[in-house]
Amino acid sequence: MLINHDTRCALGHVIELLNTAPATGAGERLPDVAALRTFVGTLTVSGIVPAELTDADLAAVLRTRERFERVLASDSGSEVAELINEMVASAGTTPQLTDHDGYDWHVHYFAPGASLADHLAADCGMALGFLLVAGELERLRHCEAPDCGRAFVDLSRNRSRRYCDSRTCGNRLHVAAYRARQRQADAAR
Repeated sequence: MLINHDTRCALGHVIELLNTAPATGAGERLPDVAALRTFVGTLTVSGIVPAELTDADLAAVLRTRERFERVLASDSGSEVAELINEMVASAGTTPQLTDHDGYDWHVHYFAPGASLADHLAADCGMALGFLLVAGELERLRHCEAPDCGRAFVDLSRNRSRRYCDSRTCGNRLHVAAYRARQRQADAAR
C-alpha cells in the first residue's frame, strides 16, 4: 500500500492524539491548554496553527479525539465512513494543492485559518478515509500487550505488527514468555 508523506503524517497525528487518552493507561495527557500547546509542539502539523490556544480549542480537540476513538473501535465500514464523513464535513474541508517543505505536490484538506481541531479532523479524517477506501482500516489497531492500551498504525508490508513498540511492549512480552518457559523447564527437571 502506497502512502504519501502527508497521509503518513496525518495517520501519525491520529495515533499521537489517540495516545493522549486515559485509556492508554497513562492518564489524561491533555488536561489543560498548556498540555495541548506542548502536544501541538511535538507534531509536524502543516499549515498555520493558531498562536493562541484556548479552552475552547482544548474542548474541540478532545471531541476530535473521541471521534477518532469511535473510528478505531468500530468494526463496521459503513459506520466508519459515516463518522469520517461527519468529521470532515464539520471541519469545513477545503482541499488545496501544496508543495511545501521540499515535498512534491500533495493535498491539504483543512480550510485556510482552520482551528487546530478542524485542521486535525480534516487532514486526519481524510487519511483515515484513505485507509477505509483501500480496505486497510485494520492497520489501525491497539497494542496487543495486555498492560498497554496504546494505538498504532501497522504500515508493515504483511500487516503483522502486534505491538505499539516492539522494543518495549514486544520485547517485554517475549522476555516474559522466555522466562516462563525457563521456569517450566527447571520445574520439569
